[in-house]
Amino acid sequence: MARKTYAQAILEASRQLLATDERVFVFGQGLWSPWYVGTTMTDLDKEFGRGRVLDSPVSENATTAAGVGAALSGMRPIIVHPRMDFMILAMDPIVNQAANWSYMFGGQRGVPLTVRSIVNRGGEQGAQHSQALQAHFLHVPGLKVVLPASARDAKGLLVAAVRDGNPVIYIEDRWLYEVADEVPDAIYETEIGKAQVRQEGTDVTVVAASWMNLVVSRALPALADAGISVEHVDLVTAKPWDRDTIVASVRKTGRLVVADSGWLTGGLASEIAAGVGEAAFASLKAPIRRFALPDVPAPTSRTLEMAYYPGPEDLVAMVRGLVR
Repeated sequence: MARKTYAQAILEASRQLLATDERVFVFGQGLWSPWYVGTTMTDLDKEFGRGRVLDSPVSENATTAAGVGAALSGMRPIIVHPRMDFMILAMDPIVNQAANWSYMFGGQRGVPLTVRSIVNRGGEQGAQHSQALQAHFLHVPGLKVVLPASARDAKGLLVAAVRDGNPVIYIEDRWLYEVADEVPDAIYETEIGKAQVRQEGTDVTVVAASWMNLVVSRALPALADAGISVEHVDLVTAKPWDRDTIVASVRKTGRLVVADSGWLTGGLASEIAAGVGEAAFASLKAPIRRFALPDVPAPTSRTLEMAYYPGPEDLVAMVRGLVR
């Protein structure tokens, strides 16, 4: 056990997967350059060779389609998209191919494909380089979607995704790369489909996905000072999401805020709000609230970015209003 950053945890998981399973290889843009993927792939090409850590051409569709074919052939590919925005160009092999083949083959052949999709934010990158598109993949049967928010889960979920046997969309956020916590040295899995209660409380449940967990953790001291007891639930997995844990929490607190790093309309927060409304309506003491990005493209101006991305003070105001 040692303290590692989120990025170091991804690097360690990748190294251990490559070392222990000859079927694993990594394919994507800029894997030999820290400018693209930060420190999540540092020197793995030197350690395992460029036949297993392949820097791809700038062709998201072809790269992902090659991964689907390799998975169908028995390999365990990890396809890396250093900017999630451009995964849109790979929607055909993900949605039409990877998600459907096991069903169409009657379960006789799986597609053990892991797609690492990196969300970039801030730094005046603008509308085409700042998008969190998890809601696109929630709608598709046959896909699993995970959103690690801690270094421990970043490692465990990547291992679990590669070993799962089904196509898994693994969504990481660069704003989490320097977040650190205690991570086991040995290889291990974090259960897909299981949420984690980070803090118990009695007044309101706040369910958060990905980077929003960092916002929640920074808001908790101010809410405690205001006398509000928050149950903080890290969603961990967006599909399938852990209905049992979340519904049980809401039945205890009677209030729910869902914090998602994507846009408000038609997003992950909306799906969870609807599911909890169906299962625990009688327990609610107040309307469910969604905490997410406004329904506009990300701005380029640094000043506008500060207004665009909701922060801890915005969450504190929403929770206080809900409890009152």
